[in-house]
Amino acid sequence: MIKIKKYAAIDIGSNAMRLLIVNIVEQEGKEPQFNKSSLVRVPIRLGQDAFTVGEISEENLERMCDAMKAFNLLMKVHKVERYMAFATSAMREAYNGKEVVALIKKKADIKIEIIDGKKEAAIIASTDLHHLLKTDETYLFVDVGGGSTEFTLFSNGKMINSRSFKAGTVRLLNEMVHDIVWDEIEKWIKINTEEYDEVTLIGSGGNINKLFKMSGKIQEKPLSYIYMNSQYAFLNSLSYEQRISELGLNPDRADVIIPATRIYLNAMKWSGARHIYVPKIGLSDGIVKAMYYGKI
Repeated sequence: MIKIKKYAAIDIGSNAMRLLIVNIVEQEGKEPQFNKSSLVRVPIRLGQDAFTVGEISEENLERMCDAMKAFNLLMKVHKVERYMAFATSAMREAYNGKEVVALIKKKADIKIEIIDGKKEAAIIASTDLHHLLKTDETYLFVDVGGGSTEFTLFSNGKMINSRSFKAGTVRLLNEMVHDIVWDEIEKWIKINTEEYDEVTLIGSGGNINKLFKMSGKIQEKPLSYIYMNSQYAFLNSLSYEQRISELGLNPDRADVIIPATRIYLNAMKWSGARHIYVPKIGLSDGIVKAMYYGKI
């Protein structure tokens, strides 16, 4: 006997917002299966407002309300029985963040929770990582967002340490990440990984997923440091327009992919990692699993 539950997750990031709808297939005596039913991504760059001006602009607020109304209708059509909506870095920092949450509840009937970096890292880490984590190895999990980057260290199948830094792609584009932040990241990575002989990176976020897709590799294979370095040089050699026309990148991906690659490369360099694995996971996947297993 198979039972199917429909859950949804809304991830309101600094570069885009996503609605993920998942079919959870339950069968007696078997692990539940999480099958993606639908994923909608809307390129609303809230970070551009929040990090430069300090508030969400009228224009983006209107676009956000429209997106949330659409998300609500899509959940209705899909007969979603439970959802959660989380906002990260941009909404954390916008001084009108709470007003935006109240307005969206009123206009689109969607309840949003603004979460801190630590909770964000914990939710992402609660995704299905166990099939990737070999118990006798050490991994640095790096999730690059528009406003912040979350680092989580795993060793022997256990979480050792986690930290969120205000170094995201939208901030880097706006030259808002000072050297002191890079120094802190370098120090944190080196201190936390120094006792381990070998560290492997696990990357999550839209940009690393795109880089992986461009590599043409099969899902279980990692990207090497050499490949990442050459891709970084290649992307930098192209203009913004060329990255859109020749590589087929979305306009809101073609600029942030370069600072994102820089973050992953630095994390690899400072941890001594030679490879990075790219499982298809992110905050929205984490929200669905954390909801299902009663962690949030």
